[in-house]
Amino acid sequence: MSFISLEQLPFVGMSYEFVGEKEGAPFSAYIVGAKPGQGPPLHKHPYVEVAFTIEGQATITVRDEQREVKAGGIVVIPPDTPHRFVNSGDTTLRQIDIHASPKFIQTNL
Repeated sequence: MSFISLEQLPFVGMSYEFVGEKEGAPFSAYIVGAKPGQGPPLHKHPYVEVAFTIEGQATITVRDEQREVKAGGIVVIPPDTPHRFVNSGDTTLRQIDIHASPKFIQTNL
């Protein structure tokens, strides 16, 4: 059992990184706090990712499809599927991205 706070997690770029294998969990997560215009490059993972938008809005690209997602939106991204998001609003985008892996495996495209 672990009790940790966000501040104890590594902060890289725009996200706190919860690495499951370090905490005895079978999944990992990015806890995102992206500024307007901020987002990762097009990339893919060999496992499912589920993105929960908590606050703000994002333009999410999955394969060749783009959608605007607002607070309350959930996107399920299949394995090996090119995707990305960008904060398309004017406030901080808060998102929790669950990765079905105890460690992050990402290939930037």
